[in-house]
Amino acid sequence: MRRDSRPFTAATLIPLQNPVFRSIWTATQISSLGWLVQSVAISWLMATISASDLMVALVQAASTLPAFFLSIVAGAIADSFSRRGVMLAGHCLIATASTALALSVGLGFVSPWLILGLSFLAGCGFALNDPAWHASVGDILEKREIPAAVTLMSVGYNVVRSIGPALGGVILALLGPLSAFVFAALSDLVPLSAVLRSKWQVRSSPLPRERMTTAIHDGMRFTAISSEIRVAIVRATLFGLSSISILALLPLLVRDQLAGGPIVYGVLLAGFGTGALIAGISNSYLRRITSQNRLITLASVACATCCLLLALTSSVAVAAIALAIGGAGWVVTWTGTDVCVQLASPRWVVGRTLSIYYALTYGGMAAGSWIWGTVAQNYSLTWALEGAAAALLLVAAAGKLLPIELWEESDQGAFDFTPPDLALDLKPRSGPIVVKVEYSIPEENIEEFLRCMRERRRVQSRAGARDWTLQRDLQKPTLWTETFRTPTWTDYLRLNHRLTVTDREVSERLAALQVGGCPPRQALSIERSTRPAPGSQIQPVPFVSRP
Repeated sequence: MRRDSRPFTAATLIPLQNPVFRSIWTATQISSLGWLVQSVAISWLMATISASDLMVALVQAASTLPAFFLSIVAGAIADSFSRRGVMLAGHCLIATASTALALSVGLGFVSPWLILGLSFLAGCGFALNDPAWHASVGDILEKREIPAAVTLMSVGYNVVRSIGPALGGVILALLGPLSAFVFAALSDLVPLSAVLRSKWQVRSSPLPRERMTTAIHDGMRFTAISSEIRVAIVRATLFGLSSISILALLPLLVRDQLAGGPIVYGVLLAGFGTGALIAGISNSYLRRITSQNRLITLASVACATCCLLLALTSSVAVAAIALAIGGAGWVVTWTGTDVCVQLASPRWVVGRTLSIYYALTYGGMAAGSWIWGTVAQNYSLTWALEGAAAALLLVAAAGKLLPIELWEESDQGAFDFTPPDLALDLKPRSGPIVVKVEYSIPEENIEEFLRCMRERRRVQSRAGARDWTLQRDLQKPTLWTETFRTPTWTDYLRLNHRLTVTDREVSERLAALQVGGCPPRQALSIERSTRPAPGSQIQPVPFVSRP
């Protein structure tokens, strides 16, 4: 990626000049403040009304598990429908859950399962909102501003994280849990108002909307074929599985090992947020002095160090320092992997790739909460933290096998496509369509041609091409034929509308390898089956013996 030499205040704050982004971003920080206050209250309330260590750890799982089940569907919805409408629906669910929780506490109807259920409902709201909001960043801002916007979103959340937990601890100690839940319910109304007031332009597709199952399938296929997205998701999922132990086990650490109360819990979470804030501010500088892969590897080591220190200390001060180190590793990893997925995804599929990213990473965190909570309950808190530290060191070592590449300043904008003139009057569902592209390649260019064709196969397949093949003519060896299919004429048009400017550069490189530099010849045809129609009667041809 092109490095930005401007300081943090000049480069990272640029997205705030956009009024729509600024309004929603500010409202999100207010809502996040309420959510963090509520999280402190929920975790501490669960620790006081339940004697089960597993139930305490499952509070984190309840809020993150919905993203595992719903994010992929939410991403397909965000790419197919209005992302603004999806954000409104998500915030409505979050506000409903917070309001119900405040009412239940106020009326005295509180139980561990009710807390988990309402946390799950709020998690469903986040599962709807997060992919749509992050995908909308590319609609609201210019592409070159996306890394700064993602960093700003992370830094903003962690500024709130450094304040929210401490505020939550103070509210809990002085006013009780009901005040914390009422504060959270009111704060959830702010982003609803901001999204309702804000509107932004989104490039509409000239093609009909895809079926939901097809949209999900295409998003999963694109993600599976894109190696840079696939690696980022695997690394982030493993990191979430291991690092969530820090937050999931922190209430138990405060209650059992540090013998503290809600204020200590809030102070330690503030230490975590402070470390995340410092790392977020320094993120641009850190990317300039080291590679993104090494940065994420060091972040895993930082979180492993945090777990070890927490396992061995009984001092609040040491625990706060350890959590600041863990918070720094936390924000560096999530910012790096999020930006990698965003910049590697064209606009037509970014909601789905982000939703798959969130589904697997939140699923990893939900599984990690259950695993480390089970270890703490059946063995000890120290064993759970030491085991998580060992797992994080293995995640750091995985950077050698699964390196995250530096993101490139590639143009993922859609390429202007004009449908070819046809002699037949095709309907949208006519098909299958067969595409044949003939190349005339001299012997000296074959090696480079095959490298380009491997890239072209990846580009075409993730855009929707089926049964892609490459053949070489046995009688005329300089003639090569690329063949692929699409189920319908609409799918063929959709494939070409999905190709980006960067994807088209592969075609330009192939044209330069042709004999005389001429463009390859493309032929379009439609398959016609010769099989008999169902229920039709075929008269057998009589056999006549000849003398």
